[in-house]
Amino acid sequence: MKGPGYSPVEEAKRAALQVLLANSRGPYGRLPRAAGWGYPEPYTRDLMISSLGILASGNEELIATLRRVLKRLAGNRSEHGQIPSLVHNPEDRGASDTTPLFLMAVALYRKAAGEPEFLARAVEEADRWVAYQSPEDRVLVAHQPTTDWRDEQWVLGYGLFVNSVVYTYLRLHGMRRRAAALKSRMNRFVIRADSGGRHEGLALPHEPYYALWSYKLYDSDRFDLLGNSLAVLSGIASPSRAKAMISWVEDGCDLLRRRGELAADLPPNLFPYIRPEDPDWRPRYARLNRPGEYHNGGIWPFICAFYVAAVVAAGRMKLAEEKLAALTNLVRPARKAQVEFGFNEWLKAQDGTPMGEDWQTWSAAMYLYAAAAVEKKKTPFFDGIRNAG
Repeated sequence: MKGPGYSPVEEAKRAALQVLLANSRGPYGRLPRAAGWGYPEPYTRDLMISSLGILASGNEELIATLRRVLKRLAGNRSEHGQIPSLVHNPEDRGASDTTPLFLMAVALYRKAAGEPEFLARAVEEADRWVAYQSPEDRVLVAHQPTTDWRDEQWVLGYGLFVNSVVYTYLRLHGMRRRAAALKSRMNRFVIRADSGGRHEGLALPHEPYYALWSYKLYDSDRFDLLGNSLAVLSGIASPSRAKAMISWVEDGCDLLRRRGELAADLPPNLFPYIRPEDPDWRPRYARLNRPGEYHNGGIWPFICAFYVAAVVAAGRMKLAEEKLAALTNLVRPARKAQVEFGFNEWLKAQDGTPMGEDWQTWSAAMYLYAAAAVEKKKTPFFDGIRNAG
C-alpha cells in the first residue's frame, strides 16, 4: 500500500537505478550489459546514450563504470579513429553513430568530472573520422542505410539523428565554427526532386520538423522523434520552430489515437508509419518493422525520454509533467521478467504491448534524465549549448 507521500516518479527513479546497477557488470570483460535479459553485450550506442542519465543521476558507481567504458572504447578505436559498435570488440565496426556518440559522451564526462583533457588523443582522432564522413567536405555527414541506431530501417545519406549528435558534440567540445556551419546546412530547405533542384538541407518548407534523411534529390519527410527531439534540445531548431514542432507532434498523436493507431500518451518513434503499399516499404520490414512496431513506429521509452526533455526545452512545463507521468506508466510493463518496472526496449504503438527486452539500460538511464529535466525545469548539459546560441 502506498503512503501519503508516495510519488510514482520517485519509485520509478529508484527502479531505474536498480536496473543500471544490476546491468553495470556483464559477461564481457565485466562491462555493462545493454539489457538485464536478452542483450548481455556492451553495445556502444546504448551505453553512450545512457551517459546522459548516468551523469544526471550523480551515482558515483555508475559514473566510474562510464569512465571505464569510455577508456575501453578509446583503446579499441580503429587506426582511423572509428569507435566500434561493441565496447569490447575492436573488430565490430560499421556503425555511423557510435563515433559521434562517443564524442558526445566524452564531452559530458569531461564537464562532470572536471577533466578537460580526458582522452584527448582519442577525441582528436575520432573527430577526424567523423569529419571524413562528409561527402562534400562541408561538415554535414552522410551514412549508409541501417548503420545508425535503426539497424532494421533504411535511412540514407544525410540522416537527421546522426547529424544532430554531431552538432551536439561539436558544441560540447567548443568547436563553434564547424557547429555553426552544420546548423546552417541542416536548416536549409529540402529541395524536392520534382522541382528539378538540388537537395540542400534537412528543413522541410511547410512543416516545423526536420526530414528523417535526405541526399541530393531524395529524402524522407516522415517524422523522426529521436532526431527531432535532439534538434530541439541542442538548439538546431529555433525556439519558435521548437514550440511549433511540439504542437505538431501532439496534434499528430491525437490523430493517430482517433484512428486507433496509437494507444499511449507518448509519440511513436516514427510516423506516419511505413505501409506495404508505400514506396519506401522494404520486404524485410514484414518481419520486424510492421506499421507501429520496432523502428517503424514502435514506442521506445528511451526516445520518449528525449521527447520529454525536448518539451522542457520548448518551455511547455505542464505538458512535460504530463508526458513524464505517461512515461512513468510506460516503463512499468514487462514482457517476460517478474519485476515491478520492466523498462522494456519498445512497445507496440496500437496497444502498448511490450515487445522488446526487459530492463533495457538506455530505457532506465534516459528515464532518469527525463525526470531530472522536469524536476529542474531545465535540460542538463543541453541548456548551455542551446541558450548560448
